[in-house]
Amino acid sequence: MNLASSLWLVSPELFLSVSSLILLLVSAWSQEKAARLITILAVAALFGASTLLMALSHNPDFKGGADAFDGLYRMDAFGSTAKFLIYLAAILSLIVAPRFFQDGGKYRSEYPVLILFATIGMGMMVSATDMMTLYIGLELNSLSAYVLASFIRTDIRSSEAGLKYFVLGALASGMLLFGISLVYGFAGSTSFAVIGETLSGDLSTGPLIGLVLVLSGLAFKISAVPFHMWTPDVYEGAPTPVSAFFASAPKVAAVALTARVIIDAFGGQTSAWQQIIVFVALASIILGAVAAIGQQNIKRLLAYSSINNVGFLLIGLATGTAQGISAMMFYLAIYVAMTLGSFICVLEMRDRDGKPLESLASLAGLSQTRPGLAAAFAVFMFSLAGIPPLFGFWGKFLVFDAAVAAGMLPLAVIGIAASVIGAFYYIKVVKIIYFDEPANEVVVTGHKAENILIALLALIVSPLGYLAIPFVAPITAAAAGALF
Repeated sequence: MNLASSLWLVSPELFLSVSSLILLLVSAWSQEKAARLITILAVAALFGASTLLMALSHNPDFKGGADAFDGLYRMDAFGSTAKFLIYLAAILSLIVAPRFFQDGGKYRSEYPVLILFATIGMGMMVSATDMMTLYIGLELNSLSAYVLASFIRTDIRSSEAGLKYFVLGALASGMLLFGISLVYGFAGSTSFAVIGETLSGDLSTGPLIGLVLVLSGLAFKISAVPFHMWTPDVYEGAPTPVSAFFASAPKVAAVALTARVIIDAFGGQTSAWQQIIVFVALASIILGAVAAIGQQNIKRLLAYSSINNVGFLLIGLATGTAQGISAMMFYLAIYVAMTLGSFICVLEMRDRDGKPLESLASLAGLSQTRPGLAAAFAVFMFSLAGIPPLFGFWGKFLVFDAAVAAGMLPLAVIGIAASVIGAFYYIKVVKIIYFDEPANEVVVTGHKAENILIALLALIVSPLGYLAIPFVAPITAAAAGALF
C-alpha cells in the first residue's frame, strides 16, 4: 500500500496529532487564560477524529480492513470499535474536568492537550499489528498518564499517585520490552503475523518466557491481578476527572490491545496463554470483590471495582473464540458507561465549602438531600453488580454464555459465584445512601453538564439499554470477526 493510502488509514491519529500540537502552541502562548477554550477545541478535535473514523469504517474499499505502513498498523472493525469507545470516554472526561479544577484554581490548558496525546497513543495501541507500534503507542499513552496523575502539583496525594504510577509503570514497560525482545529473538520478527506463523508449533522455553513477560506487562496496563497494586492508590490520589479517564479509556485500549496480541501473535498457542488468562481473570474477580469490602474511600472502592470488572472481561478473552471477543467488546461498552457514570456522581459530592468528598460515610442520607443523584448512584452500583434487569447484567451474561459455549463451564461457575461476593460492596453503597442516618455532608451543588451526563449514562445502563442490543450486537460481532 502506498504512502497516501497509509496516511488516509491513520487519519484519525494524524488529525489528533496536528490538533494537539496546535493546541499546545496556543496553550504556551495564552497560558491559563484560554484553558476552557482549549478544552472545547480538544472536544471538537475528538469529534472530528470520530467522524474520520466513521468515514473509514464505512468506506467500501476497507470493508475487510487494511494494513498501513507495511503491516505496522491495521485499520479494521475491531480497532475502530475500540477507538470509538476511547474517544467517547475522553470526550466525557474533558467535559467534566474544568469545573473540578477551576473550583480550586488549578485548571491549566495543558490538561486537554495531555488527554489528546494519551488518546493518540491509545489509538495506535488498538490498531497495532507489530510489537514496535504497540510499544510506541503504549508509551505515548503512559507518559501522558503519568503527568495527568500528578496534575495538581500542590496536592501531595496527586504527586504521590503520579510517582507511584511512573515507577511501577516503568517496571511494567521494562518487563514488556524484555518479553518483546525474547519473542523477537525466537521469531525473527516483531510482526504479529510472522510471530503467529513462526511460533505455531510446540513452544520452547524461550518464547514461552517471552509470552509470559509480554502478558505480564499488558496485565499491568489493564490493572489485572497480580499487577494491580498501583490501581487503588493512583485512583484515590489522582484528581477525580483523571481517575474517571484512567478507569475508562486506557482500560478499553489495554484490553483491546491484549486481545489483538493474543489472537494475532499467539493465536496458535492457545494452551500456553489460555491458562494464564484464566488464572488472571479469576484472581482479578475474586481479589476485586474481596478487597473492596473494607474500603471507606469511594474512589478506592471503584478502583477495586475496575479490577473486578477486568476479570469478567478476561473471561470473554479466555475463550479464544469470536463469540467470547464479541461478548468482551459488548461488556466494554457497558463498562465505560457504568464507570464514567459512577465517577461523575463522585464529582458531584461536595461539602458546603465546595471541597470534594470521597468517603463512603459522607454519602449517608444522600437520598434526602440529593434524591436524583442518589437514584443515579444506585443505578450504577446495581448495574456494576450485574443485578437484573439493569444493563450491567447483560454484559456478564454474555461473557458467561461465551465461556459455557467454549466448554469452560467451571470458569463460568466460579465467575458467577464470585460476582455474588462482589455484589455485597455495591449494595453496601446503596444501603449507606438510603438507610444510614443522614450525614448532611453532601450539599446541593448540582452542575448542569454533569447532571445531564449522569442522567444519560443512567438511562443507558437502565433496562432501556436493552433496546440498544440490536444495534450494538452486530458492531461487536463484526469487531470480533475482524480478529478471526
